[in-house]
Amino acid sequence: MRYAAGVTDVIWVSKPGSAMELQPELLIGRYRATFAAERGVRSLEFAGNVWRGALGHALQQGVCVTGLAECRHCPLYRSCLFPYFWDTPPPQNTQKMRKYETAPHPFVLDPDPTDALRLEFALCGRANQHLPIFIHALQKAAAGPRGIGGNVLALRQLEQAVPEAGSAAVDWRVIQSSGGRLTALPVLPAMIPAVPTALAIDVVTPMRVKHEGRLVGAEAFAFSDLFSNLLRRISMLSYFHSDTPLETDFRGLTEAARSVRMQKQLRWQEQSRYSNRQQAGMKMGGVIGTMTISGQPLAAFWPYLWLGQWLHAGSAATMGMGRYRLTGDAATSLSNGHGGVA
Repeated sequence: MRYAAGVTDVIWVSKPGSAMELQPELLIGRYRATFAAERGVRSLEFAGNVWRGALGHALQQGVCVTGLAECRHCPLYRSCLFPYFWDTPPPQNTQKMRKYETAPHPFVLDPDPTDALRLEFALCGRANQHLPIFIHALQKAAAGPRGIGGNVLALRQLEQAVPEAGSAAVDWRVIQSSGGRLTALPVLPAMIPAVPTALAIDVVTPMRVKHEGRLVGAEAFAFSDLFSNLLRRISMLSYFHSDTPLETDFRGLTEAARSVRMQKQLRWQEQSRYSNRQQAGMKMGGVIGTMTISGQPLAAFWPYLWLGQWLHAGSAATMGMGRYRLTGDAATSLSNGHGGVA
């Protein structure tokens, strides 16, 4: 079904079609937290990693009732919210990822690189039911003695993105003010604009995508590397965190993605972080830059590319890596905020 929306047509994310055109129905809650500085404000290198580390400590302190050192030995492992967000163990009767100990985590942190007082984040599917616990942990992390990398912050307001009727743009609505009660709104299906005839994919934080077990560098990076990762990521998030598993022609989409040709201006950007769990420094470099596609059919890939702007692609997505924005003849006018399109 299509809706007229000025110069931009919009389709529902759940629009049915042929096997390759079936679209994901994963609900993505998008939120924006704005803080006030209590002590010190400085920009942070690899801010997503700092936010994630502080959030993990605060979340564990807030929900753990056994105090065991190792979550996986805890009798509450599969019912506690800390491992749900942090380890995300697959259900014992899962039909997917049986060989893996963890499933994709249901959140993505997206710090504003130009504003240390603002953090956007996304929650996937059922994780939105736990927004009160999640934002409480963020508040505790930010206001703690060490704050976020030394920045001690107090939550000023929390906003939620609400799709505008008949448009792919969103309206940011305040759902909590300083000291006030949280009044979250229903998470609605995403609205996806009409498929552009030309598209630019701007990768703005390092994207770590693997092919046959190896990281893909800038020279070898192909559209199929990005799309295959997005398809798998959205499929797994839908399976583990929603009631509507993705049903589509996975093989057909993957093969079709290999035929898409693009121009690219990519480079490898190295960065590092310290892992408290492994007690060691880790290199976390990835590809950044721009990929452009024109004159090729994109309809089958478009919903995944659109949703991926908030889900990110590649490893370490929860800490903000693999973020990209889309620009093109259908998306340019929708630019809104540091994450790209609305």
